[in-house]
Amino acid sequence: MSEFHLQEEALGKAYDSKQMRRLLKYLRPYKSLVVISASALFFGSGTQIALIALVQIALDDYVMVGDLGGLTMIAGIYLAITIARFGAEYLQFYTTAKMGQETLHDIRMEVFAKLQRMDSKYFDKNPVGRLVTRVTNDVNTLNELFSSGVINVIGDIIMLVAFVSMMLYYDWLLSLAVFAVLPFLVVTTLIFRNKVRTVFRDLRVTIAQINAFVNEHLSGIAVVKLFAREKAIKEKFDTLNRRAMDQNLKQVFYYAVFFPVVELIGAVSLAALIVVGGMQITAGLLTFGELTAFILLVERFFRPIRDLSEKYNIMQASMASSERIFQLLDAKLDRAGLTPTVTIPRSAASSASPSTTPALSLKGEVEFKNVSFAYNEPEYVLKNISFKANPGENIAIVGATGAGKTSLISLLFRFYDFQSGQILIDNRDIREYDIFSLRSRIALAPQDVQIFSGNLAYNIRLGDNSISDEQVLAAAKDVGLDQALGDDFDLGMEIQERGATLSTGQKQLLSFARALAFDPDILTLDEATSSVDTATERLIQNALERIMKGRTSFVVAHRLSTIEKADRILVFHQGELRETGTHEELLAIGGVYQKLYRLQYQPRNIERSARSAVV
Repeated sequence: MSEFHLQEEALGKAYDSKQMRRLLKYLRPYKSLVVISASALFFGSGTQIALIALVQIALDDYVMVGDLGGLTMIAGIYLAITIARFGAEYLQFYTTAKMGQETLHDIRMEVFAKLQRMDSKYFDKNPVGRLVTRVTNDVNTLNELFSSGVINVIGDIIMLVAFVSMMLYYDWLLSLAVFAVLPFLVVTTLIFRNKVRTVFRDLRVTIAQINAFVNEHLSGIAVVKLFAREKAIKEKFDTLNRRAMDQNLKQVFYYAVFFPVVELIGAVSLAALIVVGGMQITAGLLTFGELTAFILLVERFFRPIRDLSEKYNIMQASMASSERIFQLLDAKLDRAGLTPTVTIPRSAASSASPSTTPALSLKGEVEFKNVSFAYNEPEYVLKNISFKANPGENIAIVGATGAGKTSLISLLFRFYDFQSGQILIDNRDIREYDIFSLRSRIALAPQDVQIFSGNLAYNIRLGDNSISDEQVLAAAKDVGLDQALGDDFDLGMEIQERGATLSTGQKQLLSFARALAFDPDILTLDEATSSVDTATERLIQNALERIMKGRTSFVVAHRLSTIEKADRILVFHQGELRETGTHEELLAIGGVYQKLYRLQYQPRNIERSARSAVV
């Protein structure tokens, strides 16, 4: 977690003009809302100046001379302007909020779409909790920037200029009395800004750690309960949680001190203003109405200053979040093959990019030519692998743990790209295919099945409505899922998150049905029967023989009993393809495969012999 902490902490400047320009580009589709919001803001700011001027006119021209008729007229004008100001503020608030939400929607969709296109290597290096923070917390942080930051900062600056101009217009001497306290206000603001920036940075790091911690331990809650580690994990979470609480309280403390100090500075300024203004009224240099208007201006003069200080915090948070978001959006897809990187289209598989070949139908011929692959060079997990699978052939892949079996399947799906060699499908380099259409023709039944919340039909078709209920039902029955579920079997049955209501065997059968529903040309089974009981294994073995007929199939298995009837068996050892042949041929060789076979079946033979001896 220390690496994660350092990465998060290093991000975030108080203001970055390059990032701000990039953020503002998201407002381009909503220029009309920006114009409406800005116009309403300017109009509302103008009404504030007009209302203050009306107060001065009412006092000097009507109250002081006892003209009640004129005062009534001024009151009517004041009310009309106030109503207009209310309408302008409502319009400004609504359009700004709408603009902010529309922009957040666009950014969130762009971030999520980019995550879906990232390579598997990216997810290996980045914790899920951190990525969830990008889509949720970081995007939400930008809400205040778009909905109350950008437009309102401009409005506050304009109001400051307007108030200063009006104050100088009324009386420059009184203005100097007010401006005399500004150095104290600037110093206070700078101290506040630096303190808040440090606390905010630490709080942001802690929140990111909490997200990652909660995601990791809830995902592994079964292990936590199994080893009775609830108390220890709770104490560890309490440490993070208390750190976040302390940092929040420290932030609250700085705000609690800053705003009263600003109020105090404003009160001192007002006291000086009353003394100097009173002296000028006595000397006949200033009217009572002008002094009252000046006091109202001073009150409003400090308001945008306080707002700008708060906007700084919003800006700080937005810069930090936008930097992390743009870091994700700018991350490049890792394509390390010998051929140039292909263009990955945003559309579905049926719409391939011009520079790639769609794989809408495959014969199923697969060939590996001297393929070498490493997750982290130079530690190669596959070394000079060469073999060819003919269309419709059933290829079994066996080997000890860490031999490279799953890595081989990952290369076929282009979850990773190899460092050297070539993989051909139907005599075409795999990197020339459109990646989406290629994957649509290859199905995988993995060892760890991902189940989504929803009903059974959704989990089989994964939201692809082109797959009819009849096809979904047929796929479920082909693998015996209906028999495994018994009376509960129904396409509309609700399945909880991660398939909490399904057994391990039922999950495996569901993954088979999911693979079959998409009618692939190439079928891969990665330890798909490793967690299936003997009865269920017999159930799916019968279905698999019929399912794999006519399809090129790759079956990765530890249970050698599941692949004895394979057309060919590839035996991997320490990243190398050591042996190839049928079950009988490999046993006759007396090599790696025979050793693996004896390790699995020798204990059974000893047990059977012992039972015979007892009888």
